[in-house]
Amino acid sequence: MELPSSSLGTSLIILAMCSSCVSVSLEQSSSSYPFPDGFLFGTASSSYQFEGAILADGKGLSNWDTFTHGAGHISDGSNGDIAVDHYHLYMEDIALMENLGVNSFRFSISWARILPQGRFGDVNMAGVHHYSKVIDALLATGIQPFVALTHYDVPQELEERYGAWLSTKILKDFGYYADICFKYFGNRVKHWVTFNEPNVMAIRGYRSGIYPPSRCSGSFGNCTKGNSVKEPLVAAHNMILSHAAAVNIYRNVYQKEQGGSIGIIMNSIWYEPYSNTAEDKLAAERAQSFFLNWFLDPILHGEYPKEMRHVLGSLLPSFSKEDLKKMRQGLDFIGINQYTSFYSKDCIYSKCKSGAPGVSPAEGLALRTPIRNGEYIGEPTSVDWIYVYPQGMENTVTFIKDRYNNTPMFICENGLGIVENPSSSTIDFRNDVKRVEYMSTYLESLANAIRKGADVRGYFSWSLLDNFEWLDGYTVRFGLHHVDFATLKRTPRLSADWYKEFILNHTKHACSI
Repeated sequence: MELPSSSLGTSLIILAMCSSCVSVSLEQSSSSYPFPDGFLFGTASSSYQFEGAILADGKGLSNWDTFTHGAGHISDGSNGDIAVDHYHLYMEDIALMENLGVNSFRFSISWARILPQGRFGDVNMAGVHHYSKVIDALLATGIQPFVALTHYDVPQELEERYGAWLSTKILKDFGYYADICFKYFGNRVKHWVTFNEPNVMAIRGYRSGIYPPSRCSGSFGNCTKGNSVKEPLVAAHNMILSHAAAVNIYRNVYQKEQGGSIGIIMNSIWYEPYSNTAEDKLAAERAQSFFLNWFLDPILHGEYPKEMRHVLGSLLPSFSKEDLKKMRQGLDFIGINQYTSFYSKDCIYSKCKSGAPGVSPAEGLALRTPIRNGEYIGEPTSVDWIYVYPQGMENTVTFIKDRYNNTPMFICENGLGIVENPSSSTIDFRNDVKRVEYMSTYLESLANAIRKGADVRGYFSWSLLDNFEWLDGYTVRFGLHHVDFATLKRTPRLSADWYKEFILNHTKHACSI
């Protein structure tokens, strides 16, 4: 039977009953489940947030290593030097995954661990051997590696040499790095990701300046250098071309022999029009174009969104004929990180408060707000940017399905962060009912999109463990497993038990009652 995803009590009862069941045939059970054959249920991580081991075994410094050691950048003054020490404890963490019953693990490779100096130095074979051991250990337990080449981090060497994403020189560096990864790991990795959330990298690194390299204009943030209008567009353009460079290498050299696929992961926010006016509906479309379509349209359609071109004009970079030729390879799948939703209000014909999110031409002249008529779009949470709006998942997936010809999709991140009281008891930190409710409703929304024809092939919970959460340091916890950051002890939460049961009851080989 299909498990009612909103009923934890029913889930526990069904799990007990299933323990003595035998597997049923796919023919008997397929109609009950919205998830297709081969669907990946997994958890997600990233190198900087998990690994630690800052300079172990020849690793070089990344931009995030340097950034977090600068005063005032991270809310609790912490850094990822140790993080949750996944570099040394990966076997323990794989055992946790095996217990959950996941069949895939999404992680990123530290570029600076493979190439401490980019292409200007030797390949660090100790780093290669480390990831090779991780991949082998995952496969030995039946867990597929789902690997990103970069999750915000780049070697600091490239930032200092030529400004990283602001220079076209990085195309050669990124292609060189991708080639090495495909060469050493591609015989075992069947899902490759070029970038995780390049839209966030461009916006936070070069517009607001709150991420490295901390570049922005004075009206957008507190930076010593930068141009918040032009530089995000330049950085994004070079990321798009770097994606194309890596895809071309994979397609032309490795894909036929290795039999894998390659895509990109985008941060996605669902935007509801602030009102039913034509202006606010257009504002919601602009908000999507200046955030999501900004990257996907060039990769899949060969040009920037018309909404961006209309507002930005000649400020928006152009693609040469040679660029377009390289970009024809596109991608095999779209990764989606979906957590939250906002309203979008027109700022072209309506007056908007200066400095508010989205009101500048560089951001699409579409005010982003979670509140309308005194009410939030969804239940606020202890994390100030997450509002519980499950229908945003189905809406996002449907939007991408329709706009990009139902290109295969993976939900690569979804989860709830909780700001926890350090003095909470063991029972308190384990009993994360809110996270269970959140995952349950978002997964049901995803299932609705699949039932309506969306080609979604996987779901990854963020995250396996509490970890270093970027600007929030260790103050926000997203883990299915609690981590005591003093001892690094991992303890499963209620959400881990729930996710395990959900997977058991929503895969084709679970018993039918």
